[in-house]
Amino acid sequence: MNVRRRRISGIAVTAATALGLGTLSACSSDSSAAGNTDKFDVVASFYPMEYLAEQIGGDHVNVTTLTEPGQEPHDLELSAKQTAQMGEADAVLYLKSLQPAVDEAIAQSDVKTKIDAASLTKLEDHGNVEHDHGGEEHADEHAEEEHSEGGEHALDPHVWLDPVKYAEIAKGVAESFEKADPDHADDYRKNAEALAEKLSGLDTAYKEGLAKTDSKVFFTNHAAFGYLAERYGLTQEAINGLDPESEPSPARIKELQEEAKADGVTTVFYETLVSDKTAKTLAKDAGLKTDVLDPLEGITDKSKGEDYVGVMEANLKALETALGAK
Repeated sequence: MNVRRRRISGIAVTAATALGLGTLSACSSDSSAAGNTDKFDVVASFYPMEYLAEQIGGDHVNVTTLTEPGQEPHDLELSAKQTAQMGEADAVLYLKSLQPAVDEAIAQSDVKTKIDAASLTKLEDHGNVEHDHGGEEHADEHAEEEHSEGGEHALDPHVWLDPVKYAEIAKGVAESFEKADPDHADDYRKNAEALAEKLSGLDTAYKEGLAKTDSKVFFTNHAAFGYLAERYGLTQEAINGLDPESEPSPARIKELQEEAKADGVTTVFYETLVSDKTAKTLAKDAGLKTDVLDPLEGITDKSKGEDYVGVMEANLKALETALGAK
């Protein structure tokens, strides 16, 4: 399995492991990613699930992913080939509500083991959490705006950006692996413990790094960081809602400009997989800096880290700088 394929296919591994039914070559587009019948074949929906599968499954799993590096996962449309491959997999690992096309395909699939990461932790509604500075009137106004931009209010799916919640999901995935493939249960348990230690270290670094800052408010391109903000006592103000492609209203832009002055905001964060045009325009008009805060929906050559932990560490440094950490 080459590096690029392995990076793409981690999520699939997780699902396959959970199923414990053996590897099917149809799940992969090349023979190096599948074909070893002594391994689990898992289809993963996007990078954060892939990472869990690879970390926990180790050498016992083969993974393919539905979302290619550099592809924005929210907008994913599945090909007929991908849908067929999913049906022949041993397991599927996904996060319900993030990718509607994936949810639909999985619901119609005959895959015996379907692992929904959203069921392994508690999702929350961050629709108005990050917009509480204007009282009830503003909250209601913004809620209407989000309804018109992105349809009905949904629970925030971006749980992987909170290391604590991500660890909860990892624990559930590991338990699925152990149950489905008891012959390798000890290895899955050990791998899961090692991953839990990494995530605990990340949590500690965030707590210590963001404990004392000049400001607690940060601006982002879309509302991906609600869980992270809540975990570490910060306030996320998103230009767009949960949909990264939605367009903010002129009133929202004006409001953010005023808030930047009131809360000492220095930086507007954008991300690598969607357009940075609105973020840079806001920054220019308000006299703010720009930087990348990566929602980790995929790893590319532009990512400031080779994997989940590396990018999360880069995100912490960016936040420390923007917020004036002591």
